[in-house]
Amino acid sequence: MTAEPRFCVAGLGNPGEEYRQTRHNVGFQVADVIAARTGSDIRRPEYGALTARAMLGRSMVLVMKPQTYMNASGPAVAAALQDLGLPAASLIAIYDDLDLPLGRLRIRPEGGAGGHRGMASIIEHLGTTDFARVRVGIGRPAEGREVLEHVLSPFDADERELAAQAIEAAADAACHIVTNGIIPAMEAFNGR
Repeated sequence: MTAEPRFCVAGLGNPGEEYRQTRHNVGFQVADVIAARTGSDIRRPEYGALTARAMLGRSMVLVMKPQTYMNASGPAVAAALQDLGLPAASLIAIYDDLDLPLGRLRIRPEGGAGGHRGMASIIEHLGTTDFARVRVGIGRPAEGREVLEHVLSPFDADERELAAQAIEAAADAACHIVTNGIIPAMEAFNGR
């Protein structure tokens, strides 16, 4: 008997090799870390996403990477929650944030999209903002550089170590939310 997922961890990003290492894909990278830690591989196609089931603590979790491109993440996430019979409150969305310095994490139990189109799509399709989010700071672009160019480019050589640490920490944070709850996770990770 296989346990049904009690949480959905959605790492946001864009499909395709050309986007794999970009700043905008840190959500995908965090999802991959969570899966790898649990001996899973995110490759099952369902809900317009690639998915894996993983045990975090005592809870089965659906880890997903929507394949609908960042700005249309909502339908895949909504389809997964509906099919699994999970409320929006069981969702943990993980994504990049321009407004946080590189490497900084911010966990919130709810809130608006903050200009992030992937989050706007999820909020639109779920009809609520009442779900956890783990925001991973990617920093603002240097003066004279466009935002789109910044988010769709890889981390610079001098940023990679800090970015890798943040991705690992974001995976820790998502696991902490599942095993200990959102408030303890906020206390443990916000401001780190």
